[in-house]
Amino acid sequence: MILIFDLDDTLDDESSFVTSGLGAVARHGEDVFGWNAERSLGLMLNVLQREGRGRVFDRWLESHGQWSKARVTACVNIYRHHRPSLELFPAARAVLDRYRGQVPLYLVTDGHKIVQRNKVDALALFSTFRRVLITHRFGIRHAKPSLHCFERIRQAEGCRWADMVYVGDNPSKDFVNLNPLGALTVRVQTGGHRNVVALPGYDAQVSIPDLDALPSVLAAHFQAAAPFGRIASYGADSAK
Repeated sequence: MILIFDLDDTLDDESSFVTSGLGAVARHGEDVFGWNAERSLGLMLNVLQREGRGRVFDRWLESHGQWSKARVTACVNIYRHHRPSLELFPAARAVLDRYRGQVPLYLVTDGHKIVQRNKVDALALFSTFRRVLITHRFGIRHAKPSLHCFERIRQAEGCRWADMVYVGDNPSKDFVNLNPLGALTVRVQTGGHRNVVALPGYDAQVSIPDLDALPSVLAAHFQAAAPFGRIASYGADSAK
């Protein structure tokens, strides 16, 4: 079994990074302009809720009469490069501790390469995984649902697609190209996509409420797939 995880809203709450990043920008505004950081963060979170991410910094700067393209760019850079304060979901920590050293663990995540690296670093995950693959490092065209990073894992491990498991949260891209190949896809309903109804063929083969349910899914699947093999033996142990 090769166990592969998504990051955002699978292992941790993506909104925590957003709040952390907006907080860094708010503190910058206080340091440079004297704008109250707490009020700035409240304004930005309000814009985020009403309009989404695209105009948060514009609206904040406009509210102070200080909008310029250069200042928006500076805010984006602060947001992307700040060192976030993040925590794993408790169930994520438990499941990673359970399988670490027992099966190969990989991370495949989309997103800006600096942002994602900072998240992985803040969560102290580099030592947990055999390899962390940030898809944008290979070019945006290799972001999910591209199979590029999964194929790299398959070749590195010399395994079949049927030996691979991908655990993610976003049914718009995480599972659609893995499903026909025979990999086990597991959707964890813990993030912003928890209530999304997937298009035909796009959803995972299995949905679980959180990662606490993953070990029983893996044990049942691999016991059924190879009842007398090494993987099945591991699955039986993992169910104890």
